[in-house]
Amino acid sequence: MKYVTKILRCLALCLCINSSVLAGAQTTSGIANKMAQMQLVLPKASTPIASYLPYVIVDDLVFISGQLPLEEGRVKFTGRLGDSLSEEEGIAAAKLAALNILAQLKVATGGSLDKVKRCVKLSGFVNSTADFTAHPKIINGASDLIVELFGEQGKHTRSAFGVSALPLNAAVEIEAIFQIEQ
Repeated sequence: MKYVTKILRCLALCLCINSSVLAGAQTTSGIANKMAQMQLVLPKASTPIASYLPYVIVDDLVFISGQLPLEEGRVKFTGRLGDSLSEEEGIAAAKLAALNILAQLKVATGGSLDKVKRCVKLSGFVNSTADFTAHPKIINGASDLIVELFGEQGKHTRSAFGVSALPLNAAVEIEAIFQIEQ
């Protein structure tokens, strides 16, 4: 009877371990859960429209080329801030460009945004008129999304520039540097 009790305990322990492993295999990553809570859906990572790479990894840093506000392969927000686009549209364009950055980052990390250690820097370019000066406010659309998604690890350095034109007449273009686990 003593051996039967030990065997039953051993079987119970094995069942608990196996069910934990199976449950873990079916759960979603922390960042994927956070994205679902925020109702964010990543677009498909775009292919370059010219002679460059979408990202380059050097040591534990991922350098992501400038991303446009693409939705289903098309620029959703076109035009210039201070002319044909409102600040609200510019902020939405920056948020969409940030989602495209995350799509590239997910490819770079082999499919898991949980490998992100931190966002190091965003550089944002705003297609705007000469008298438009709210570039930082526009690029906050991207910065705020990154910080909300990654928390403290999402806080980053940043530059925001006003430019007279962008590829495909996009409202914004944003590039990024992230640190990842190797």
